[in-house]
Amino acid sequence: MKKNITTPSILPGFMELLPPDQMLFNKMLDTIKSTYEKFGFIPLDTPVIEKSEILLAKSGGETEKQIYRFNKGDNDLSLRFDLTVPLARYVAQHYNDLTFPFRRYHIGKVYRGERPQKGRFREFYQCDIDIVGNEKLSVINDAEILSVIYSTFKALGFDDFTIRINNRKVLNGFFESLGIEDKAEVLRIVDKLEKIGVDKVREELAAAGVDGDKAERILEFISIKGNYAEVLNRLKEMQTDSSMFAEGLDELEKVCGYISSFGIPESNFALDLTIARGLDYYTGTIYETILNQYPGIGSVCSGGRYDNLAENYTDKKLPGVGISIGLTRLFYQLREAGLLGASKKATPTDLLVIPMQDTMNHALDIATKMRGAGIATEVYFNEGKMGKKFSYADKLGIPYVVVVGEDEVSSGKYKLKNMSSGEEVALSLDEVIARIKESL
Repeated sequence: MKKNITTPSILPGFMELLPPDQMLFNKMLDTIKSTYEKFGFIPLDTPVIEKSEILLAKSGGETEKQIYRFNKGDNDLSLRFDLTVPLARYVAQHYNDLTFPFRRYHIGKVYRGERPQKGRFREFYQCDIDIVGNEKLSVINDAEILSVIYSTFKALGFDDFTIRINNRKVLNGFFESLGIEDKAEVLRIVDKLEKIGVDKVREELAAAGVDGDKAERILEFISIKGNYAEVLNRLKEMQTDSSMFAEGLDELEKVCGYISSFGIPESNFALDLTIARGLDYYTGTIYETILNQYPGIGSVCSGGRYDNLAENYTDKKLPGVGISIGLTRLFYQLREAGLLGASKKATPTDLLVIPMQDTMNHALDIATKMRGAGIATEVYFNEGKMGKKFSYADKLGIPYVVVVGEDEVSSGKYKLKNMSSGEEVALSLDEVIARIKESL
């Protein structure tokens, strides 16, 4: 009877990588993690599954439609759809045990049941940082977030990128001065400018009840350009009766004043009044980061300031500021654009030890010594021709091979082969260690 074999496959909207790409992905993840930790952010991990009442305390509409929700026994459960809501729950739950300002980073998978598209996923990694204050949080933290973004993308190997910043109080204050009541809807429309263009924004403003004169003033306002000093001066020259506008402008000016002290070149940031960030909870500084040579990728890092992170779980006021990098989407887009290059390695192994005849025990001793010296080492256990063994190292991109035979054991000299150049040299074990560590 013929065995029934199920065709192996995965659901659309999930990313699964072959070893060379997984190595590149992990390198990016480790780089982001390392940069976050250099700024003193504390690692945090929360359960992938939360109580539905926690995740849906504030959310509704599209978010509720996209959430993966299920019942297990009497429990109503959901997969987390971002890392911010779990952070809010965590801070409220552990408030008495945390030291404020609480600086955390969280790198983990989140889940959204949306229609999968090219570059959009149902399961994806987010890399978040947040600084949460107790009652208050200085605006200098907003500037430091810019420094983290800058340092992270420099560490990832990018030079030509722009961190675009704005302030929701400036936007809302301006809309307030125009007498616009539904400021949140206008913000959402303005946020679409790059995707749909000026004419469509004008049409949507009209559909939202914004008259033609006010719509033109909004479009004129968000088109203010120049370096940060020029944009600030234009804003200062504006005559508005909105205290919210004045407060936002003051915050923007302070953030820009701190930026140079954090060592961020002016070429890597800009004030951009088109940045609106449609989510309602942003209340102050907002950020979006663009790779200038590849604008089609869209924002690769975004976030902002919020007044009260955990208002649905506690009556304590917990202001914060944070950003998120959608790593799965970023990796996919960079790979599609050919910006990652081809990884030569499909394994962490730096040295393959090949035992000959009856030298297995000696080979294992060598491998242990190499690992003790910090060199990722693998022993080839399978029988076969020597060519097959070297082919194994070559296919995985293992840079060095040592063959251990009786002559090597008796002489204490081992032929170290550089798989890239083909060079072979006889060395002692200490010399092998020094040669490999020098090249890594």
